[in-house]
Amino acid sequence: MAEKDALARFFEENPLVEQIEILIPDLSGIPRGKRISPEVLRGEALPSFPSSIYALDSSGNNVDRAPLVWAEGDADRPVRLDLDTLAALPWKPSHAQVIGGLLDHDGRPFYADARAALRALEERFAERGLGVRAAFEIEFYLLDPENDAEGRPLLPPSRRLARRPRAIELYSHERLDEEETFFEQALRWAETLGLAVVAVESEFAPGQFEINIRPSDGAVRAADQALLLERCVRAAASASGRRATFMAKPFEGRSGNGMHVHVSLYDADGRNLFGERPDGEAMLRRAVAGVLRSMPEAMAIFAPNANSYRRFVPGSYAPHAPCWGWNNRTVAVRIPLARPNAMRIEHRVAGADANPYLVLAAILAGILDGLEQGGDPGPPVEGSAYDKLDPALPRSWESALAAFRSGTILRRFLDPRLLDLYALVRDTERERFESRVTPLEYEWYLATV
Repeated sequence: MAEKDALARFFEENPLVEQIEILIPDLSGIPRGKRISPEVLRGEALPSFPSSIYALDSSGNNVDRAPLVWAEGDADRPVRLDLDTLAALPWKPSHAQVIGGLLDHDGRPFYADARAALRALEERFAERGLGVRAAFEIEFYLLDPENDAEGRPLLPPSRRLARRPRAIELYSHERLDEEETFFEQALRWAETLGLAVVAVESEFAPGQFEINIRPSDGAVRAADQALLLERCVRAAASASGRRATFMAKPFEGRSGNGMHVHVSLYDADGRNLFGERPDGEAMLRRAVAGVLRSMPEAMAIFAPNANSYRRFVPGSYAPHAPCWGWNNRTVAVRIPLARPNAMRIEHRVAGADANPYLVLAAILAGILDGLEQGGDPGPPVEGSAYDKLDPALPRSWESALAAFRSGTILRRFLDPRLLDLYALVRDTERERFESRVTPLEYEWYLATV
């Protein structure tokens, strides 16, 4: 009855809505789904989807070897919609959106749903009397709507420069002013969707930007906000004559797009576990130790495709070793300057192309491992981690998947069936990618070997 009352209020307050877009985040973090009428949403029967929606690669192609495709006849499962996420689309007033996930035949969350896996992990923290607060910082490029003659992306021409920008212009107000149409639209629409934007900035490459939203109480809510912010950015870019990309490394020789995740924990009395208790620094070090310990096996989540690994180059603000430091942007786990009630971990490894639900789940699994098993993260890095440490994280898609499969920490906190399915989907995509002959191979080898 409560759901029916909530739906009735929603449609009364949003009489223009004619279609509802169901968003089901797949294992790549891409929202898949379909549009349904309000009548279907009000009906007694739950909408359903093929379980194979969780066995799609980044291009939306079925992974035939996955157990959710042909082995079970591409069977449907019912969808549970999270009505707390139901909202009218500010860029399309006749449409609304709602996030959902599949249920198994017994009514429990389906094992392949990364969002449900994150919720289950959040509940494990709650059992310890701990609440999670998290925020995502996601970088992106604004591109020209058209590619060049060879299909490569272009930056939009700058009115101020009368050409396409080439300088980095980090923290430039002028670059923000040039994209004011985009930012006004994006921030207005974000506010309508309940996303509290706290900062925008130009980043470490021409055409690269970042929008930050306020930390959320709850891991699932934080990941939902990351997913919805990306949708909002894409819509605002399109409306302002731009394209937005979250591809990890769209340009050679320029900074890649990162997904930095800030995580803090609070006890039952509302105290920050890392900053407001006598054992705060000890708890922080235990958590960091677990995150660093699990980092190599989680790399396949933080860097999910071939392009992801091009981001990890020295001097690019992308870390290359499992290390930590106080107020140091060259490390993998940074402890920012903060008041005791805001003391937190900033995880700087993932690319903007990663699945926010799995990224946060992997980070929380590492934190929980540290809290349970203890450990010492070693001395914090002072100065440049690029100069002081050799690369020690998997540096290729294949080696990351090997570490992912052989790892033991994530499997203690996440359903092994989910992890096995993720590995299969990613590995199948890798095989497809590596089977393609690229233009560079023709250029280098066709006439020379």
